[in-house]
Amino acid sequence: MNKLFSETGLKWLWLTLICLIVDQVTKHLVVNSMDLYQSITVLPFFSITYVQNLGAAFSFLADQGGWQRWFFSAVAAVASIVFTVWLAKTPSNNRHLCIAFALMLSGALGNLADRLLFGYVIDFLDFYVSNKHWPAFNVADSMIFIGAALMIVDSFKNPEKVKENKTPNSV
Repeated sequence: MNKLFSETGLKWLWLTLICLIVDQVTKHLVVNSMDLYQSITVLPFFSITYVQNLGAAFSFLADQGGWQRWFFSAVAAVASIVFTVWLAKTPSNNRHLCIAFALMLSGALGNLADRLLFGYVIDFLDFYVSNKHWPAFNVADSMIFIGAALMIVDSFKNPEKVKENKTPNSV
């Protein structure tokens, strides 16, 4: 069991835990100190704006009858399992990929916790130019984005390694 954590990406679960804590603490700070839709300007292009997202990215399916809560919860739960399995199968010395999976796992768990506890995801990071706003997001969303970006970078880092790992029947 110790070998499983020391030689695989599971040794990066500490990063998942830290990011998950930061996500949940920031969300609870916003909820406990702001009213819904209240906005605090921080910079000319950035505000802390408390919103509740009933849907997925960009409020996709937010206007549905409530079934989306359970659908997106199931998606996040399955994604969390997949990221954990990938961490367990990735050698710990493949740092970029391990960090990517750990970050994406923290994001999936952070938004899953919101959906299960509240029925929506708490968003508050609001970037904009003039009156054009990017949809509000949170720390969990940021971790998913950063993790996905790291995964893409890692895929280009060692293309010959990918070729070596392919079996004759793989695509």
